[in-house]
Amino acid sequence: MSWNNDDTMDLAQFDDDFVSADVEEKDFEAVPDGKYQVKVDRVELTRSETSGNPMLKWALKILGPTHKGRLLWRNNVIASKDNVKWLKQDLYTCGLQMDKLSDLPGKLETLLDVGLEVTKRTKNEFENIYFNRRIVLSDEDAAAPSTGHDVDDMIPF
Repeated sequence: MSWNNDDTMDLAQFDDDFVSADVEEKDFEAVPDGKYQVKVDRVELTRSETSGNPMLKWALKILGPTHKGRLLWRNNVIASKDNVKWLKQDLYTCGLQMDKLSDLPGKLETLLDVGLEVTKRTKNEFENIYFNRRIVLSDEDAAAPSTGHDVDDMIPF
């Protein structure tokens, strides 16, 4: 998705700096399978790029002690009765109980900063994140700000 809202912005003044800037190769190894304590860092209601189905996209920040600060991603595609059941269970685990799914867009804020224990499992090329239970965050983890709803806003600072 492109966020080019201002076609008149002139970036030419930065062309020389851009050309001369070094690029570091970063090769992050995948977070290994296992149980992790995380905080819901970002959540967004969007559409699946492949199917166009509605989807709840989660960014879960690992609290540590290993892999602290790394992100795990979970997507709840909403395309079948089973998908809705799994989404409802995830929302319930996060403490969000609703009468109808159409209330979800107005409730996304309540999911931010929720502490969870999750399990990451990899099978072939597919990674799955399972919400095990809600956890109480330490004062330090709870105070660290989330970055908001926009999962695509990946500014590197």
